Amino acid sequence: MEAIIAGGTVITMGQGGSIREGAVVIEGDRIVAVGKARELKAKFPRYERIDASGCAILPGLINAHQHISMGLLRGYADDYPLKEWLEEHIWPLEAKMKGYDMYVGSLLTCAESLLGGVTTVNTMYHYAHPEWNEAKAIADIGMRGVVGHVCFSWRKEQDRKALEDLVRRWHGAAGGRIRVSVDPHAPYTVDPDYMVELRQLANLYNERYGDKGRITFHIHVAETGDEPEKIKEAFGVSADKGVLAYLDELGVLGPDVVAAHCVFLSDLDIEVMAKRDVKVVHNPVSNMKLASGVSPVVDLLAAGITVALGTDGPSSNNTADMFETMKFAALLQKVVLGDPTALPAHAVLQMATINGARALLWDEIGALKPGKKADIIVVDMKKPHLRPLYSVESHLVYAARCSDVKIVMVDGELVVEDGELKTMRLEDIIEMAEKAKEDLLSRLESEGS
Repeated sequence: MEAIIAGGTVITMGQGGSIREGAVVIEGDRIVAVGKARELKAKFPRYERIDASGCAILPGLINAHQHISMGLLRGYADDYPLKEWLEEHIWPLEAKMKGYDMYVGSLLTCAESLLGGVTTVNTMYHYAHPEWNEAKAIADIGMRGVVGHVCFSWRKEQDRKALEDLVRRWHGAAGGRIRVSVDPHAPYTVDPDYMVELRQLANLYNERYGDKGRITFHIHVAETGDEPEKIKEAFGVSADKGVLAYLDELGVLGPDVVAAHCVFLSDLDIEVMAKRDVKVVHNPVSNMKLASGVSPVVDLLAAGITVALGTDGPSSNNTADMFETMKFAALLQKVVLGDPTALPAHAVLQMATINGARALLWDEIGALKPGKKADIIVVDMKKPHLRPLYSVESHLVYAARCSDVKIVMVDGELVVEDGELKTMRLEDIIEMAEKAKEDLLSRLESEGS
């Protein structure tokens, strides 16, 4: 595609700042120019014009921690503590899920995500089937994503086989839109020796396949306050200095580690994370819903740590809405710190865009700049809740809704136009999801009776 998106306020999320009456020029899958609409229209007169008058033009949002297959479990078990939610409700139902169920649940979440302006997702789940899985859903619907297989100590051999197949089949697939990660579930479900083995495996995969993009190390960390006790109970080792300090003693931390949640951190944890360049993904809505606590985001940013944003899965958040996530991220820090200046709008937009790209070590996305991938969204600002307009960035964080997204482009291809999904029929996805849900519940009930 050769196109120019013009007329709106361009939020570059880079050195270009914000450009009123701006434009972004796309050739193929890349951005080739960013600047004033008047100048670029004259320079590229024959390019297809996409009118963004009265809109905001910004990089596609990056959801840096998700479990997209769990779209099929949305609302199944709400209002339970994390341990009870997982062990008594979610895990028993997940045990009945087949590869096709995971594919359909992923399609549902991807459709919701794209319609809400998310162009890239970092997802952790079970790689149950080589043909029906999260990677296929992302590829089929035209999204960009990092896909990981979640690893547990109780299924090491199964994990090894799944990781090998995932990396061979999907890393660099779909024209480079798919990358993979190695995903130990958490320090309390992965024993120390296995954690080190998975670290070594990630290093080995990067040696073999790193030319197609970095393979990251995605893990839940310090989500609840009792995690050190859970580690000691499970494996007989101490994490009293902090969970990140414990992982550092194992030698598994580095700049490719994507640490989700990071709520309960010691001062040593933060020091270690800064030293090892560990990336953090803050999940404010999920953490609130499960009463896990509030991550010390302001302290992390002050320490120079990259902090991205995630929604977590649809069953612990209930939506894949990154606009809602941005707003809650800002408000939580303000109320917890008693400081209305904490985590201003620009910082939150960075977390949802360029910081997400940095967390995933995906340099080609996250900002509007020549040479970057053409992952672009257009948000309609001509709405009652977005007027009058003083600050576009402020409105994007505090007032905009995912339903305000008008256009979404991934790799230079229009995947959402005028608020409608273009790559697949949304009605078909919803119908598939409802049928898969009924089949899943019938399997649970038949085996439980």
